[in-house]
Amino acid sequence: MNKYILRTSLFWLLILAVVIGVVAYRSHQPQQPAAYSDGVQPIASGPSPQPTTSHMDSSAAMPSQKMEAPLAPVQLSAEQMQSIGVKTGTAEYKQLSDDIRATGTVDIDERLLSYVQVRFPGYIRKVFADATYQYVRKGEPLFTVYSPDLVATQQEYLLARQNQKALSSSSVDGVASGATSLSSAAEQRLQQWDIPASEIAKLKETGKAFQDLTINSPVSGYITERNALPNMYAEPATRLYTVADLSRVWVNAQVFQNDIGRLKPGDTAAITVDAYPDRTFSGRIEDILPQVDMTTRTVKVRLAISNPGIKLKPGMFVNVDLKSAMGRQLVVPSSAVFQTGIRQIVFIDHGNGSLEPKDVVLGPHVGDDVVVLKGLEAHQQIVTSANFLLDSESQLQAAAGSYTPPPSSTGNTAQQASAVNIDFTTDPNSPHKGSNTFRVKLTGANGSPVTGADVSVIFFMPSMPAMGMAAINTTTKLLQKSAGLYEGQGNLDSGGTWQATITVQQNGQTIATKQLHVNAEGGM
Repeated sequence: MNKYILRTSLFWLLILAVVIGVVAYRSHQPQQPAAYSDGVQPIASGPSPQPTTSHMDSSAAMPSQKMEAPLAPVQLSAEQMQSIGVKTGTAEYKQLSDDIRATGTVDIDERLLSYVQVRFPGYIRKVFADATYQYVRKGEPLFTVYSPDLVATQQEYLLARQNQKALSSSSVDGVASGATSLSSAAEQRLQQWDIPASEIAKLKETGKAFQDLTINSPVSGYITERNALPNMYAEPATRLYTVADLSRVWVNAQVFQNDIGRLKPGDTAAITVDAYPDRTFSGRIEDILPQVDMTTRTVKVRLAISNPGIKLKPGMFVNVDLKSAMGRQLVVPSSAVFQTGIRQIVFIDHGNGSLEPKDVVLGPHVGDDVVVLKGLEAHQQIVTSANFLLDSESQLQAAAGSYTPPPSSTGNTAQQASAVNIDFTTDPNSPHKGSNTFRVKLTGANGSPVTGADVSVIFFMPSMPAMGMAAINTTTKLLQKSAGLYEGQGNLDSGGTWQATITVQQNGQTIATKQLHVNAEGGM
């Protein structure tokens, strides 16, 4: 049994070693060149850095790695900038006021609610305000109440007053003052029960206890809750009426949590209602409530609104336009920012076609502008269009520009470059995904073939973060087949648009370069 286990373990260890060896071997194998094409379109020609081969592992395209291609400054001629539609703008400071649109509902202002209760137990006799949402004015009668306790207290008060009069001339110490104290205590009890002063004055004048007490409305408003019914027994804890003053209401706006940081109490708001399309109500933020709705991810923002004519009804759905004062901020047009995936890039125009990519940190979007928190200064010229093409060119320059050829000792490199004509073709004529033949024909200024040159073609595809693809950079070497004709086999792993840079060298010096767009047929 032990021998069997040992042999099984050795077998699986051998299998594991073979798998690791295959993976290690493949990871060190160069990737074949890739290209696209349905034609070849020249971009620019002139001296350029010596190309080298760069390979991308297949796992590098996985979005989880979030790879970003390096960028380099771009130098374009005036004709090139015009042909690709480069436009410029300026980073500048502006006084910003942002609009945040939300929806909301009208609610009663809780501070304008009044409750009607009695401070003594009793029986309700007559009810005058007998409907919910009935409008009552301050001082208007609501109901009458009979209370045996109230009647008994009145009689005690009348008796105390009689004793006070009878004993006011007493010579015995404490008798007159005691009678006065009893009368005052009975009167204070009536006042604490909220008996109107007019009723107490009437009681003193007539000397008769009243049976039914009329309770009046303490405020003007609408009855939103009514529990007072005829012949009902009411305790001091019984809420008989709720009266709401609707001349001023709340609007609870539902604002997305991402926008809350731009609001503060005191900011103005405009409220519109579909029922009154020609009417706008003005208000201000009173509070931003400290609670996020877990379902809608919104925060309730409370607005105080004047409500003349009671146009806004509690429960009504409204549209809210919140005005957020953002102060003085540095902004650029939104079109000036190129999103590469996890970076935001702005191209700075230094003049004469010199364009520099710059990482920026952005704030909120305000209309057609975006706030720049870091990376730019005021009055800097920035590119506002064709950013995608500039980003591709910047990636190409970063891929090939790090291999700068040594300076020429003869000083005639520029003359040679201008005297060499590069003619690039492919077989098939429109390259496709897979194997292709690349040909370069070199001729001098007098039409004679250029021989003995080292010719290479760099194929470069910019990164596409949205698809999880990193930049691809690969090289194909061409060999001389005949006088002035150079040929080589290359494999294009994907279809699409590639940028090709052809470099020609003699005696270790670059004598000519040419850049092209190559469109390859086939899928990714």
